[in-house]
Amino acid sequence: MTTSAATKTVLITGASSGIGEATARRLAAQGHRVLLGARRTERLAALAKELRHGGAPAAHRELDVTSLDSVQAFAAAAIEEFGRIDVLVNNAGVMPLSPIADLRIAEWEQMIDVNLRGVLFGIAAVLPQMRRQGGGHIVNVSSVSGHRVDPTAAVYSATKFAVAALSEGLRQESRDVRVTVVSPGFTRSELTDRGGSAEARAAARAAAEQLAIPASAIADAIAFAIDQPANVDVNELVVRPTAQG
Repeated sequence: MTTSAATKTVLITGASSGIGEATARRLAAQGHRVLLGARRTERLAALAKELRHGGAPAAHRELDVTSLDSVQAFAAAAIEEFGRIDVLVNNAGVMPLSPIADLRIAEWEQMIDVNLRGVLFGIAAVLPQMRRQGGGHIVNVSSVSGHRVDPTAAVYSATKFAVAALSEGLRQESRDVRVTVVSPGFTRSELTDRGGSAEARAAARAAAEQLAIPASAIADAIAFAIDQPANVDVNELVVRPTAQG
């Protein structure tokens, strides 16, 4: 683990697996203080314990990003544990893919609640503290699906396009809070494990098995944006496999 004067307190949602877990490992290795949030507290506890054994200040809290109360409690825990909030990594997301004609309305609502409402709740929970501090950084994890639309991904893409629009609006309104959108391509994660139509899920898994880059590649991009000087705002990073069309 390395430490520096630029050590920051970083909140990470969806930290129990995939990009969130990889980002926690990457930032902790750099000496940042990390607060990990997700619903699967057993995984969070094990990861936080591992990071602490490696010398990193790490804590965890149960988090449901679809609940404003839960997200506000998560932010309050960061203040209690570490005294400030420097960075929020809005990473939690779901991707149940299916054709619109399948009318999987409950899954549409879930994507809106997690992928968009969860990002908004995260911003609402940390922005006042960042303003009081005179600085901060919000990193929103979007997707290449926030740049293009493919069959079976229309609703998922809609939420990710919305994250990009929201992030750009926040960036334009901010002079002391940095805003970064990170858009991963096929990445090894659990996104294709749950929900959606069987055919779409199988197709996404097959593509991921052929193309997917490790979650650590996205963690590296997030770390790069976070570690820039305060007057440098890396607004958008698209990170996809070289072979992805």
